[in-house]
Amino acid sequence: MSATRDGKMWRCQFYYKDWQGVSHKKNKRGFKTKAEAEQWERDFLQQQQRNLDINFENFVQIYYEDMEHRLRENTMRTKKFIIDLKIIPYFKKKNMNEIKASDIRAWQNALMKKGYSETYLKTVNNQLSAIFNYAVRYYDLKDNPCRKAGSIGKSHAGEKEFWTKQEFKQFLVTVENKPETKVAFLILYWTGMRIGELLAITYNDIDLEKRTISVNKSYQRIEGRDIITPPKTPKSKRIITIPPFLAEELKEYTSHLYGIMADERMFRFTKSYMEHEIIRGIKASGVKRIRLHDIRHSHASLLVEMGFTPLAIAERLGHEKIETTLNTYSHLYPNKQGELADKLEMENSREEEE
Repeated sequence: MSATRDGKMWRCQFYYKDWQGVSHKKNKRGFKTKAEAEQWERDFLQQQQRNLDINFENFVQIYYEDMEHRLRENTMRTKKFIIDLKIIPYFKKKNMNEIKASDIRAWQNALMKKGYSETYLKTVNNQLSAIFNYAVRYYDLKDNPCRKAGSIGKSHAGEKEFWTKQEFKQFLVTVENKPETKVAFLILYWTGMRIGELLAITYNDIDLEKRTISVNKSYQRIEGRDIITPPKTPKSKRIITIPPFLAEELKEYTSHLYGIMADERMFRFTKSYMEHEIIRGIKASGVKRIRLHDIRHSHASLLVEMGFTPLAIAERLGHEKIETTLNTYSHLYPNKQGELADKLEMENSREEEE
């Protein structure tokens, strides 16, 4: 080891070869103890080996370095939060090529005892499985032990919470004196947009003559920075037709946007502001408590009730697959199946009478 004193602190200096065999010098300062400096050097050199004779924690760092170039910043932040909190503490010192299905089962059992929701259990388990899939695909791990261990949790929590049209109107009264907020909630409810899609809308995206809104980007505030990214999936890029009354509301609202550039965001607030407003409005109006994202479900439930097909709803919501629509809103369709059967019965009776 090459740890040396650096004033009151410690530093490590050493040479290593990268994956192309090129030699480099590494100099890292700021360690409180010699042991910390030596451990950092061991971890760094292990990560440079790029094979599976490496502990789980160090392999995850390799995984992070690769995926950071391929995933959105917010997606990567969520992934890291789950893995660092719920997975690394359990497996960190185990070597990747020594982790077995029995180890996965023991970890799953420990996780299930903590009382997490079924959807959260599924999400955490999927993150671990993704790491092993990465090792199988790019580092020649023989198989993914998570597949042998089996999954835990559920993809969907069951029935989605949503507002009826009457409940939405009752809520809307609480933001009547805030034109920008009111229009934002109107768009969410009557288009089913995701909140990030709404907050990315510019004046250029709206065509009042054709009564359409183009969804082609998404907005997020990350650590005080405004980030504009493509929408969630390729199918999320879409043109949504809006009803005439909503076009009139938008016309009235945009007429007061003095000095706004055509490519500027129309809504200057963030998701956290909208979350605060929905909580405040729920308390003031007395409607049932739902999340901000559940307004999207409210729009979908309205479309189901109006008799639109899953395909039409999937296209409007920007779902990548129609299966997503069917799985998410399957609980709303039994009534429609009953109505369909009743109509078939009526049609058959009519034919018999004739």
